[in-house]
Amino acid sequence: MPLRLVQVNVKARDDEAVGRFWADALGWDLSSEGPGVTNLEPPGFDYPDPTAVCIDVVAVPDPTTVRYRVHLDLATTSAAHQAELVARLQGLGATPADIGQGDVPWTVLADPEGNLFCVLEPRDVYRDTGPIAAVVVDCTDPRTLARFWGQATDWTVHDVTDDGARLRSSAGVGPYLELVRTPAAHDPHHRFHLDVRPYAGDDPTAEATRLRALGATDADVGQGDVPWLVMADPEGNHFCLLGPSGHPYPQQPGRASTSSA
Repeated sequence: MPLRLVQVNVKARDDEAVGRFWADALGWDLSSEGPGVTNLEPPGFDYPDPTAVCIDVVAVPDPTTVRYRVHLDLATTSAAHQAELVARLQGLGATPADIGQGDVPWTVLADPEGNLFCVLEPRDVYRDTGPIAAVVVDCTDPRTLARFWGQATDWTVHDVTDDGARLRSSAGVGPYLELVRTPAAHDPHHRFHLDVRPYAGDDPTAEATRLRALGATDADVGQGDVPWLVMADPEGNHFCLLGPSGHPYPQQPGRASTSSA
């Protein structure tokens, strides 16, 4: 059975500080099951639920500062809302970022540790996504990655072109997963990655075999003996296959990513 995309995993020097920023930015609840791991989800969220993709912030000694393949786009409902949100985020510690975007209707910011994200102008397609409009993945071949993620997960593929593709939960709720053709997508560093989980009763070993048949490969990032599998999609983007537990997070959920390049 296809997998569920359940969370974005973020590495940070200070997981609590980064977690507080994103909790305040999104209006989400913040919790932690142990030192070095901060978890965020919407208030009253019943995990797992396709209405949101949660965020897991994990402390690592020295996360690299590069242009990452994965970032978040935030939704707004009006020009006034966009301006207010940008001002509020800067008050929380975000800073303007110039990545050569030029004159565009969205605003590029960086969180307190330099992770880039965008505050989008109002777009009708994101009117019902919640605060996160999309999880964006840079790539060189959107068609290939759309085929992989569309078969790997229970998300539906929309709007596939040579320049990009958009996927969303088959329930038609929550944020989008967007695959955007980007010249610099070969960068190997992965400070953000996706976590997927089987449905209850599904065999994670069989799911791993299915992912390999779709083009995924096993990845050794120094994770050691952990209850999840670190893999890479056909373009080398790391992701973790978690166990089919009914609990939001397995034992030390982010440790699969602490050594990721």
